[in-house]
Amino acid sequence: MNTFGNILRLTTFGESHGICVGGVIDGFPSNILIDIDFIQQEVDKRKSAKNPFDSARREDDKVEILSGVFEGRSTGAPIAFIIHNNDQHPQDYDNLCDVFRKGHADLTYQKKYGIRDYRGGGRASARETVVRVAAGAFAKIILNSKGITIKAEIENEKDLYERIHEAWLQGDTCGGIISCTIKGCPIGLGEPIYNKLHATLGMAMLSINAVKGFEYGEGFAAATMKGSEHNEAKQGGILGGISNGEDINFRIAFKPIPTLGKEHEGRHDVCAVPRALPIVEAMAALTILDFMLLAHKV
Repeated sequence: MNTFGNILRLTTFGESHGICVGGVIDGFPSNILIDIDFIQQEVDKRKSAKNPFDSARREDDKVEILSGVFEGRSTGAPIAFIIHNNDQHPQDYDNLCDVFRKGHADLTYQKKYGIRDYRGGGRASARETVVRVAAGAFAKIILNSKGITIKAEIENEKDLYERIHEAWLQGDTCGGIISCTIKGCPIGLGEPIYNKLHATLGMAMLSINAVKGFEYGEGFAAATMKGSEHNEAKQGGILGGISNGEDINFRIAFKPIPTLGKEHEGRHDVCAVPRALPIVEAMAALTILDFMLLAHKV
């Protein structure tokens, strides 16, 4: 399944060390002014920084729109775009062609398809997420015009970077938590019973590489509260699977990256969390805009 969404549908394609990665956005409204500079700025947020903690892979990540935009505006036709892979080192993975790495999708892909692209994980690589960030930027253009903003932040940021530094020195990796807030969301988004807003947000977040947990509102803490306490607590902006007009709050837990510097050579991050911030925002934007279209609010 390479497509996400109901009315607004994103299909992604490409592998970590293929010629390019890209996407097709179908169902995007027509006559929307497309700010390509804004889209590129969003994509650039995902780039690896020039520090020892991030991947040494340096991609330009230039977004090239192929269709669906004419004279700066969306036409209503599918928007297709590509992002070339220019800094490929596929030879770095030759020693993994017959090896199943711990914690990766190598074995499951091989068993499911009978073949796998072992170069950096192929389709299972987080390289695919750059396409989501670009697509999410298209969605943000519309959401921003409606006064809807999405902000993802690292929880305990100083502590996380201290843990990242320690893990790097040890040739290890670490995980972390991102919290996200959606402001300005109108009442009525969500389709009970089997397409609840929080359920789809959860699916969107859990589709991101390395995500192991999702909670909204009080989340797991609600299990230890009394009903009277929870009734007075924040509900995360969603009741009965439908947005209630308040801020929507959720948290996402990321596992440590399974590739360890002390075990394998390669160009991987020590922690996925810092570069995942724009990915979380992008998937939230695609989800909210899709529900806005379902509710005829765009």
